[in-house]
Amino acid sequence: MNAPPLSSTAERAGASRRPLISISIPVLNEAGNITALYARLDALGQTMGAKCDLEFIFSDNHSDDTTWAMLTELAARDPRVRAIRFSKNVGFQRSILANYLHTRGDAVMQIDADLQDPPELLEAFFDLWQQGYHVIYGIRKKRPESWALRTFRRLGYWGIDKLSEHPIPRDVGDFRLIDRKVIDAVAKMRTSSPYLRGMIAGFGFNQTGVAYDRDARIAGESKFNVTRLIQLGLTAVFNHSVVPLRAASFLGLAILAVSVIGATYYTLLRLLHPELPRGLASIHILVLFGIGLNSFFLGIIGEYLLRIYLVVRAEPVAIVQQELNFTASELKL
Repeated sequence: MNAPPLSSTAERAGASRRPLISISIPVLNEAGNITALYARLDALGQTMGAKCDLEFIFSDNHSDDTTWAMLTELAARDPRVRAIRFSKNVGFQRSILANYLHTRGDAVMQIDADLQDPPELLEAFFDLWQQGYHVIYGIRKKRPESWALRTFRRLGYWGIDKLSEHPIPRDVGDFRLIDRKVIDAVAKMRTSSPYLRGMIAGFGFNQTGVAYDRDARIAGESKFNVTRLIQLGLTAVFNHSVVPLRAASFLGLAILAVSVIGATYYTLLRLLHPELPRGLASIHILVLFGIGLNSFFLGIIGEYLLRIYLVVRAEPVAIVQQELNFTASELKL
Protein backbone atom coordinates (compact mmCIF):
# COMPACT_ATOMS: atom_id res chain seq x y z
CA MET A 1 0.00 0.00 0.00
CA ASN A 2 1.48 3.35 -1.00
CA ALA A 3 1.15 6.29 1.35
CA PRO A 4 -1.47 8.77 0.10
CA PRO A 5 -0.25 12.20 -0.96
CA LEU A 6 -1.45 15.37 0.68
CA SER A 7 -4.26 16.03 -1.79
CA SER A 8 -8.01 16.30 -1.60
CA THR A 9 -11.09 15.85 -3.69
CA ALA A 10 -11.34 19.62 -3.96
CA GLU A 11 -8.00 19.75 -5.76
CA ARG A 12 -9.18 17.19 -8.33
CA ALA A 13 -12.84 18.03 -8.71
CA GLY A 14 -12.70 21.72 -7.93
CA ALA A 15 -13.87 23.24 -4.66
CA SER A 16 -16.84 24.91 -6.33
CA ARG A 17 -18.69 21.69 -7.20
CA ARG A 18 -19.41 18.24 -5.91
CA PRO A 19 -17.33 15.40 -7.35
CA LEU A 20 -18.94 13.21 -10.00
CA ILE A 21 -18.32 9.47 -9.76
CA SER A 22 -18.94 7.37 -12.87
CA ILE A 23 -19.95 3.75 -12.28
CA SER A 24 -18.89 1.70 -15.30
CA ILE A 25 -20.80 -1.52 -15.98
CA PRO A 26 -20.01 -3.76 -19.00
CA VAL A 27 -22.93 -6.05 -19.85
CA LEU A 28 -23.47 -9.06 -22.10
CA ASN A 29 -26.82 -10.85 -21.95
CA GLU A 30 -27.49 -9.65 -18.40
CA ALA A 31 -31.27 -9.18 -18.66
CA GLY A 32 -31.74 -11.26 -15.52
CA ASN A 33 -29.55 -8.92 -13.48
CA ILE A 34 -30.40 -5.43 -14.77
CA THR A 35 -33.41 -4.78 -12.51
CA ALA A 36 -31.64 -5.84 -9.30
CA LEU A 37 -28.49 -4.00 -10.35
CA TYR A 38 -30.31 -0.73 -11.00
CA ALA A 39 -32.12 -0.98 -7.66
CA ARG A 40 -28.78 -1.31 -5.86
CA LEU A 41 -27.26 1.55 -7.87
CA ASP A 42 -30.25 3.81 -7.20
CA ALA A 43 -30.05 3.07 -3.48
CA LEU A 44 -26.33 3.78 -3.61
CA GLY A 45 -27.06 7.14 -5.20
CA GLN A 46 -29.22 8.06 -2.22
CA THR A 47 -26.63 6.84 0.27
CA MET A 48 -23.81 8.76 -1.40
CA GLY A 49 -25.96 11.80 -2.19
CA ALA A 50 -24.37 13.94 0.49
CA LYS A 51 -20.86 13.24 -0.79
CA CYS A 52 -21.00 13.11 -4.59
CA ASP A 53 -23.10 12.78 -7.73
CA LEU A 54 -23.27 9.52 -9.66
CA GLU A 55 -23.69 8.50 -13.28
CA PHE A 56 -24.19 4.93 -14.45
CA ILE A 57 -22.39 4.08 -17.71
CA PHE A 58 -23.32 0.77 -19.36
CA SER A 59 -21.48 -0.77 -22.31
CA ASP A 60 -23.57 -3.43 -24.05
CA ASN A 61 -21.24 -5.91 -25.73
CA HIS A 62 -23.82 -6.68 -28.45
CA SER A 63 -26.21 -8.67 -26.25
CA ASP A 64 -28.76 -10.86 -28.02
CA ASP A 65 -31.33 -10.86 -25.20
CA THR A 66 -33.43 -7.95 -23.86
CA THR A 67 -30.53 -6.21 -22.11
CA TRP A 68 -30.47 -3.22 -24.47
CA ALA A 69 -34.25 -2.80 -24.33
CA MET A 70 -34.09 -2.71 -20.53
CA LEU A 71 -31.30 -0.14 -20.61
CA THR A 72 -33.32 1.95 -23.05
CA GLU A 73 -36.23 1.97 -20.60
CA LEU A 74 -34.01 2.92 -17.67
CA ALA A 75 -32.28 5.71 -19.61
CA ALA A 76 -35.65 7.17 -20.58
CA ARG A 77 -36.65 7.71 -16.96
CA ASP A 78 -33.28 8.30 -15.29
CA PRO A 79 -30.78 10.72 -16.90
CA ARG A 80 -28.00 9.26 -14.76
CA VAL A 81 -28.22 6.10 -16.88
CA ARG A 82 -26.11 6.36 -20.03
CA ALA A 83 -25.30 3.48 -22.34
CA ILE A 84 -23.44 2.53 -25.49
CA ARG A 85 -23.99 -0.57 -27.60
CA PHE A 86 -21.19 -2.01 -29.71
CA SER A 87 -21.56 -3.22 -33.29
CA LYS A 88 -20.19 -6.63 -32.26
CA ASN A 89 -18.86 -8.48 -29.24
CA VAL A 90 -15.38 -7.01 -28.70
CA GLY A 91 -14.47 -9.00 -25.59
CA PHE A 92 -14.64 -8.17 -21.91
CA GLN A 93 -11.43 -6.17 -21.50
CA ARG A 94 -12.06 -4.02 -24.57
CA SER A 95 -15.62 -3.34 -23.45
CA ILE A 96 -14.28 -2.04 -20.12
CA LEU A 97 -11.73 0.13 -21.92
CA ALA A 98 -14.35 1.55 -24.28
CA ASN A 99 -16.62 2.34 -21.35
CA TYR A 100 -13.82 4.14 -19.51
CA LEU A 101 -13.40 6.42 -22.51
CA HIS A 102 -17.06 7.46 -22.26
CA THR A 103 -17.11 8.38 -18.57
CA ARG A 104 -17.20 11.96 -17.33
CA GLY A 105 -16.51 11.46 -13.63
CA ASP A 106 -13.67 12.75 -11.51
CA ALA A 107 -13.22 9.08 -10.66
CA VAL A 108 -14.61 5.87 -12.15
CA MET A 109 -15.76 2.75 -10.32
CA GLN A 110 -15.83 -0.50 -12.31
CA ILE A 111 -18.31 -3.24 -11.36
CA ASP A 112 -19.81 -6.30 -13.04
CA ALA A 113 -23.54 -6.55 -13.70
CA ASP A 114 -23.87 -9.88 -11.86
CA LEU A 115 -23.51 -8.11 -8.47
CA GLN A 116 -20.80 -10.46 -7.26
CA ASP A 117 -18.89 -7.30 -6.37
CA PRO A 118 -20.98 -5.14 -3.99
CA PRO A 119 -21.58 -1.61 -5.35
CA GLU A 120 -21.98 -0.43 -1.75
CA LEU A 121 -18.21 -0.70 -1.35
CA LEU A 122 -18.05 2.57 -3.28
CA GLU A 123 -18.34 4.42 0.04
CA ALA A 124 -15.07 2.90 1.30
CA PHE A 125 -13.43 3.41 -2.10
CA PHE A 126 -14.60 7.02 -2.19
CA ASP A 127 -13.18 7.81 1.26
CA LEU A 128 -9.78 6.43 0.22
CA TRP A 129 -9.95 8.41 -3.02
CA GLN A 130 -10.56 11.57 -0.99
CA GLN A 131 -7.44 10.74 1.00
CA GLY A 132 -5.42 10.94 -2.21
CA TYR A 133 -5.29 7.42 -3.60
CA HIS A 134 -5.58 7.20 -7.39
CA VAL A 135 -6.40 3.48 -7.61
CA ILE A 136 -8.47 1.55 -5.06
CA TYR A 137 -9.07 -2.09 -5.93
CA GLY A 138 -11.09 -4.85 -4.30
CA ILE A 139 -9.15 -7.83 -2.95
CA ARG A 140 -11.22 -11.01 -3.03
CA LYS A 141 -11.01 -12.89 0.28
CA LYS A 142 -13.69 -15.47 -0.49
CA ARG A 143 -15.47 -16.37 -3.71
CA PRO A 144 -18.34 -18.82 -4.34
CA GLU A 145 -16.63 -21.33 -6.63
CA SER A 146 -15.08 -24.78 -6.49
CA TRP A 147 -11.75 -25.47 -4.81
CA ALA A 148 -10.22 -26.51 -8.14
CA LEU A 149 -11.19 -23.28 -9.93
CA ARG A 150 -10.15 -21.15 -6.97
CA THR A 151 -6.75 -22.88 -6.88
CA PHE A 152 -6.40 -22.47 -10.66
CA ARG A 153 -7.05 -18.74 -10.35
CA ARG A 154 -4.57 -18.30 -7.52
CA LEU A 155 -1.86 -20.10 -9.45
CA GLY A 156 -2.65 -17.86 -12.42
CA TYR A 157 -2.43 -14.68 -10.32
CA TRP A 158 0.85 -15.89 -8.83
CA GLY A 159 2.34 -16.72 -12.23
CA ILE A 160 1.30 -13.42 -13.82
CA ASP A 161 2.67 -11.43 -10.90
CA LYS A 162 6.00 -13.30 -10.98
CA LEU A 163 6.43 -12.94 -14.75
CA SER A 164 5.30 -9.32 -15.03
CA GLU A 165 7.79 -6.46 -15.30
CA HIS A 166 5.93 -4.68 -12.49
CA PRO A 167 3.94 -5.97 -9.48
CA ILE A 168 0.32 -6.91 -10.23
CA PRO A 169 -1.90 -7.34 -7.15
CA ARG A 170 -3.04 -10.91 -6.57
CA ASP A 171 -6.67 -11.97 -6.03
CA VAL A 172 -7.72 -8.71 -7.69
CA GLY A 173 -10.09 -8.45 -10.64
CA ASP A 174 -11.54 -5.42 -12.40
CA PHE A 175 -13.54 -4.20 -9.38
CA ARG A 176 -11.85 -0.90 -8.61
CA LEU A 177 -12.15 2.88 -8.44
CA ILE A 178 -9.64 4.92 -10.42
CA ASP A 179 -8.96 8.63 -10.59
CA ARG A 180 -9.46 10.70 -13.74
CA LYS A 181 -5.68 10.97 -14.09
CA VAL A 182 -5.53 7.20 -14.50
CA ILE A 183 -8.38 7.26 -17.04
CA ASP A 184 -6.46 9.87 -19.04
CA ALA A 185 -3.37 7.64 -18.97
CA VAL A 186 -5.44 4.64 -20.12
CA ALA A 187 -6.88 6.70 -22.98
CA LYS A 188 -3.37 7.36 -24.32
CA MET A 189 -2.60 3.65 -24.67
CA ARG A 190 -3.07 2.13 -28.11
CA THR A 191 -3.89 -1.56 -27.87
CA SER A 192 -6.72 -3.75 -29.13
CA SER A 193 -5.86 -6.54 -26.68
CA PRO A 194 -5.65 -4.79 -23.30
CA TYR A 195 -5.09 -6.39 -19.92
CA LEU A 196 -6.34 -3.53 -17.77
CA ARG A 197 -5.34 -4.94 -14.39
CA GLY A 198 -1.72 -5.05 -15.51
CA MET A 199 -1.90 -1.77 -17.42
CA ILE A 200 -3.27 0.17 -14.45
CA ALA A 201 -0.86 -1.50 -12.02
CA GLY A 202 2.02 -0.57 -14.32
CA PHE A 203 1.12 3.13 -14.34
CA GLY A 204 2.14 3.46 -10.71
CA PHE A 205 0.23 6.25 -8.97
CA ASN A 206 -0.93 5.78 -5.37
CA GLN A 207 -2.71 2.44 -5.07
CA THR A 208 -4.33 0.52 -2.24
CA GLY A 209 -6.75 -2.37 -1.79
CA VAL A 210 -9.90 -3.15 0.19
CA ALA A 211 -10.60 -6.77 1.12
CA TYR A 212 -14.12 -8.13 0.64
CA ASP A 213 -16.06 -11.37 0.21
CA ARG A 214 -17.39 -11.99 -3.29
CA ASP A 215 -21.08 -12.93 -3.56
CA ALA A 216 -22.77 -15.46 -5.83
CA ARG A 217 -24.28 -14.31 -9.12
CA ILE A 218 -27.85 -13.02 -8.86
CA ALA A 219 -28.86 -14.65 -12.17
CA GLY A 220 -27.37 -16.09 -15.34
CA GLU A 221 -24.05 -17.82 -15.87
CA SER A 222 -20.49 -16.55 -15.96
CA LYS A 223 -19.16 -15.78 -19.44
CA PHE A 224 -15.66 -16.77 -18.32
CA ASN A 225 -14.87 -20.45 -18.68
CA VAL A 226 -11.44 -22.03 -18.17
CA THR A 227 -10.48 -21.47 -21.82
CA ARG A 228 -11.17 -17.74 -21.60
CA LEU A 229 -9.32 -17.53 -18.30
CA ILE A 230 -6.27 -19.10 -19.97
CA GLN A 231 -6.57 -16.67 -22.89
CA LEU A 232 -6.74 -13.75 -20.46
CA GLY A 233 -3.70 -15.08 -18.61
CA LEU A 234 -1.70 -15.37 -21.84
CA THR A 235 -2.69 -11.81 -22.76
CA ALA A 236 -1.44 -10.68 -19.36
CA VAL A 237 1.90 -12.45 -19.79
CA PHE A 238 2.58 -11.31 -23.36
CA ASN A 239 1.43 -7.73 -22.65
CA HIS A 240 3.43 -7.22 -19.47
CA SER A 241 6.42 -9.55 -19.56
CA VAL A 242 9.51 -10.18 -21.68
CA VAL A 243 10.35 -13.31 -19.69
CA PRO A 244 9.14 -15.72 -22.44
CA LEU A 245 11.46 -14.10 -25.00
CA ARG A 246 14.43 -14.08 -22.65
CA ALA A 247 13.71 -17.63 -21.52
CA ALA A 248 13.67 -18.75 -25.16
CA SER A 249 17.03 -17.04 -25.73
CA PHE A 250 18.65 -18.59 -22.66
CA LEU A 251 17.19 -22.01 -23.41
CA GLY A 252 18.46 -21.76 -26.98
CA LEU A 253 21.96 -20.93 -25.73
CA ALA A 254 21.82 -23.81 -23.26
CA ILE A 255 20.78 -26.26 -25.99
CA LEU A 256 23.53 -24.91 -28.24
CA ALA A 257 26.09 -25.51 -25.49
CA VAL A 258 24.80 -29.03 -24.86
CA SER A 259 24.88 -29.71 -28.61
CA VAL A 260 28.52 -28.59 -28.88
CA ILE A 261 29.48 -30.74 -25.91
CA GLY A 262 27.53 -33.68 -27.32
CA ALA A 263 29.05 -33.30 -30.78
CA THR A 264 32.55 -33.15 -29.30
CA TYR A 265 31.87 -36.23 -27.18
CA TYR A 266 30.52 -38.31 -30.07
CA THR A 267 33.38 -37.21 -32.36
CA LEU A 268 35.95 -38.32 -29.82
CA LEU A 269 34.02 -41.51 -29.16
CA ARG A 270 33.96 -42.27 -32.89
CA LEU A 271 37.68 -41.65 -33.25
CA LEU A 272 38.52 -43.86 -30.29
CA HIS A 273 36.01 -46.60 -31.10
CA PRO A 274 35.32 -46.66 -34.88
CA GLU A 275 33.66 -50.07 -34.57
CA LEU A 276 30.64 -48.64 -32.66
CA PRO A 277 27.33 -48.65 -34.64
CA ARG A 278 26.01 -45.36 -35.98
CA GLY A 279 23.25 -43.80 -33.87
CA LEU A 280 20.62 -43.24 -36.55
CA ALA A 281 17.72 -43.31 -34.09
CA SER A 282 19.34 -40.77 -31.78
CA ILE A 283 19.96 -38.46 -34.75
CA HIS A 284 16.27 -38.61 -35.71
CA ILE A 285 15.23 -37.90 -32.14
CA LEU A 286 17.56 -34.90 -31.91
CA VAL A 287 16.33 -33.52 -35.25
CA LEU A 288 12.69 -33.85 -34.22
CA PHE A 289 13.46 -32.28 -30.86
CA GLY A 290 15.16 -29.36 -32.58
CA ILE A 291 12.23 -28.84 -34.96
CA GLY A 292 9.75 -28.90 -32.09
CA LEU A 293 11.81 -26.48 -30.03
CA ASN A 294 12.19 -24.07 -32.94
CA SER A 295 8.44 -24.17 -33.52
CA PHE A 296 7.86 -23.36 -29.85
CA PHE A 297 10.27 -20.41 -29.99
CA LEU A 298 8.67 -19.14 -33.20
CA GLY A 299 5.28 -19.33 -31.49
CA ILE A 300 6.52 -17.13 -28.64
CA ILE A 301 7.98 -14.61 -31.07
CA GLY A 302 4.76 -14.75 -33.09
CA GLU A 303 2.68 -13.77 -30.05
CA TYR A 304 4.73 -10.60 -29.58
CA LEU A 305 4.70 -9.84 -33.32
CA LEU A 306 0.92 -10.28 -33.34
CA ARG A 307 0.54 -7.60 -30.70
CA ILE A 308 2.78 -5.24 -32.64
CA TYR A 309 0.74 -5.92 -35.77
CA LEU A 310 -2.53 -5.19 -33.97
CA VAL A 311 -1.17 -1.84 -32.77
CA VAL A 312 0.10 -0.93 -36.25
CA ARG A 313 -3.22 -1.95 -37.81
CA ALA A 314 -4.90 0.56 -35.46
CA GLU A 315 -8.08 -1.45 -35.09
CA PRO A 316 -10.61 0.52 -33.01
CA VAL A 317 -11.25 -0.71 -29.48
CA ALA A 318 -14.94 -0.86 -30.36
CA ILE A 319 -17.49 0.70 -32.70
CA VAL A 320 -20.50 2.30 -31.05
CA GLN A 321 -23.68 1.29 -32.87
CA GLN A 322 -26.23 2.93 -30.56
CA GLU A 323 -26.13 5.24 -27.57
CA LEU A 324 -28.45 6.41 -24.81
CA ASN A 325 -28.24 9.86 -23.16
CA PHE A 326 -25.06 10.76 -25.06
CA THR A 327 -24.59 13.73 -27.36
CA ALA A 328 -22.71 13.27 -30.61
CA SER A 329 -19.73 15.22 -29.27
CA GLU A 330 -19.46 12.92 -26.24
CA LEU A 331 -18.97 9.75 -28.28
CA LYS A 332 -15.32 8.71 -28.38
CA LEU A 333 -15.57 5.68 -30.70
